[in-house]
Amino acid sequence: MAVLRIVPNILADDPAEAQRFYGDLIGLELPFDMGWIRTYQSGQRSHPQVTFATEGGSGTPLPAISIEVDDFDEAVRRFEAANIALEYGPVDEPWGVRRFFARDPFGTLINIVTHD
Repeated sequence: MAVLRIVPNILADDPAEAQRFYGDLIGLELPFDMGWIRTYQSGQRSHPQVTFATEGGSGTPLPAISIEVDDFDEAVRRFEAANIALEYGPVDEPWGVRRFFARDPFGTLINIVTHD
């Protein structure tokens, strides 16, 4: 058996509110929308992954989702332009990543990260 994908599900009173954060800001595509459920995805092929941890590293809370980006500086710029508060970082971590944390419209803590 091969795992083809892993999908985090986030409870949202109004799933359409995801568009500004995950669609406009992060740049994910919306291939599936039934009103009560919206699925966003990247056009890039990714590998299924699930992580288990006691914290988020460097003494931070554990984010629910990590999103790796190819242009970290552009991600920071977009979040700042959208007036979305960064809860941690941007920071270069000793284990070789650059990252920051922010909350999506539903209060979910998100880790935006790039590997050096």
